[in-house]
Amino acid sequence: MDFKLTEEQELIKSNIREFVLQHVEPVAAEIDASCRQPVEIFEKLGELGMMGISYPVEYGGGGEKFVTTMMVTEELARGCATTSFLHSYSYGLVGHPILTFGNEEQKKQYMPGLAQGKIVGAFALTEPGAGTDVSSATTTAVKNGDEYIINGTKTFITNAIIADVFVVFAYTDRSAGSKGMTAFLIPKGTPGITVSKTFNKLGVRGSQTSEVVFKDCAVPASCVLGQEGQGFRIAMSALDVGRIGIAAMATGITQACLDESVRYSKLRVQFNKPIAKQQAIQWFIANMSTDVDASRFLYMYAAWLKDEGKPFSLAASKAKLFCSECAARHTTKAVQIQGGYGFMTGAKVERLYRDVKLTEIGEGTSEAQRMIIAGAALR
Repeated sequence: MDFKLTEEQELIKSNIREFVLQHVEPVAAEIDASCRQPVEIFEKLGELGMMGISYPVEYGGGGEKFVTTMMVTEELARGCATTSFLHSYSYGLVGHPILTFGNEEQKKQYMPGLAQGKIVGAFALTEPGAGTDVSSATTTAVKNGDEYIINGTKTFITNAIIADVFVVFAYTDRSAGSKGMTAFLIPKGTPGITVSKTFNKLGVRGSQTSEVVFKDCAVPASCVLGQEGQGFRIAMSALDVGRIGIAAMATGITQACLDESVRYSKLRVQFNKPIAKQQAIQWFIANMSTDVDASRFLYMYAAWLKDEGKPFSLAASKAKLFCSECAARHTTKAVQIQGGYGFMTGAKVERLYRDVKLTEIGEGTSEAQRMIIAGAALR
């Protein structure tokens, strides 16, 4: 196992860092303030090949390792958590399930557009009464001839308002428990789908999150993703990949905290010297620097396991838990270093402080990750 980047990866990292400084960082505050989905950034990322960089070449991708995608996700988070989250979401919760479980027709229909940033997907799993406990979902898909009739409500659905395709999970056989859940690929404009409301969030505000109602939504059997009854497995597989993305995003946020803390502490003078000379500030920065490296190695290890075709679910949970909680801890310290200035709306660290909370909740809460990790340790 060697985490040294290849020359190609070094070039990609350099290019995406330049892209972030030119196209992401300058508009990040405005995206946050206006709750605007940064569609134009994803079009540019698609043109650069960064949206589908790890997809197979035959589906319009770059054929790179998954580690490379996560490296891009981390770099995007240094400039804008919204952009980073949506980049990771597109791969982990939409592209991965289609690529892994879809048939050839479904892959050809959706993968090239996802790779180019021209197709936006939504992962519709969570319900008002079924968050961490996915098995409590009540959405149903009743077979009627060659169609399925879907009824139910999904909530906290990212991209729903602009989605071209929904990855929807519903019970086709409630009596079979988790083995009775089925996944569907449902294109926008299908009668019976209503985006009923969009939520106003604490952070990652440019990622629009909505409630979606399915009422007598009839879809052909060709919309089934994978096999009937395979939905729970598909959902868990997607969440495992998504957790690595959240870990990479959290690492990027911690790196941004370090960047901002170093910059500010060198400029801010108190008691006739830069506060960077103060031991308390140095300890904050030392801890940030150490945790950035530890976080990066954890998520890269999980991504490497996926690339190697090895089990990575446990490593994904560990990376997600550690990276998100590190980031939450260090956003607090970054605000503390900047004092009153860091507390003001418009300060980058104030935005990071709000954005980071999603990383402890999305793709499975920290408590859920501890359940997984403890379960594995106690077997």
